[in-house]
Amino acid sequence: MRSPFARVPKPWRVVLDWVSTVTLAIVLVLVFEAEVAKPFRIPSASMEPTLHCARPANGCHARFSDRVIALRLVYRFREPRRGEIVVFKAPAAAALDCGGQGGVFVKRLVGLPGDVVSERSGWIFIDGKRLPEPYIKPGYRDSTTSSWPRIPLGHYFMLGDNRRNSCDSRVWGTVPRDALVGPAILTYWPPSRLAPRLP
Repeated sequence: MRSPFARVPKPWRVVLDWVSTVTLAIVLVLVFEAEVAKPFRIPSASMEPTLHCARPANGCHARFSDRVIALRLVYRFREPRRGEIVVFKAPAAAALDCGGQGGVFVKRLVGLPGDVVSERSGWIFIDGKRLPEPYIKPGYRDSTTSSWPRIPLGHYFMLGDNRRNSCDSRVWGTVPRDALVGPAILTYWPPSRLAPRLP
């Protein structure tokens, strides 16, 4: 294919070809990140030991924080599913109730629209039926007993896998659908932690 800069003198033609190629590559990466998939770092111990955060932060197990890829396109084509690890924009109440932590959170989607979520001695119940949660490791449940109002349409109930150390929907309420970025489909960093994350 002929270069669009064919009439430019050769030294400048090579420079312009390289600049246009690099610019196109950067644009493609930015569009991909904005519309398809985006990386996120795990900042706290709320998802330990499923997803690690870095020591010396309180409760963190690893030397490096896990990094996950959230697939933005998924929720344009299907509904969010119970059990998925989801990246979402935290509600404003989260920043107030979680010691100033706001921004983007990574939690487990536990409650769907219309569900009534309750917790008894650290076990989660959906509409009175105990939820099987094989992803919760022994010692990471808390001893809480509580219940919450029925989840409104278009909202979701999020919990950390580290129930003893997670500021989540039990504290600040449900998350609206438009705040969901997408499911975390892959841990990609550090390389020793490479693993798919879909349930």
